[in-house]
Amino acid sequence: MSRRCELTGKGPMTGNNVSHAKNRTRRRFLPNLNDVTLASDVLGQTFKFKISAAALRTVDHRGGLDAFMAKAKDAELSEKALKVKRDIAKATAPAA
Repeated sequence: MSRRCELTGKGPMTGNNVSHAKNRTRRRFLPNLNDVTLASDVLGQTFKFKISAAALRTVDHRGGLDAFMAKAKDAELSEKALKVKRDIAKATAPAA
């Protein structure tokens, strides 16, 4: 299982542990991932995602999952999130 946020694409970064004697050893900085259930008002159902704490704050700031998906870039989203985005866009499109 990859340690990658499904909404923002945020993943592990690398850096150094630096001791008091300035010895450097490589390390990984992992994103703060949480399993959350987000509700879509347009679709009337819930979706489970593994997202970072920063992404959760962004979803709240933008006004929910539907508003977040409207502004989200396709390249950053996982396959599951991309499908949800397409479903939301299809449901909000005016009937022709």
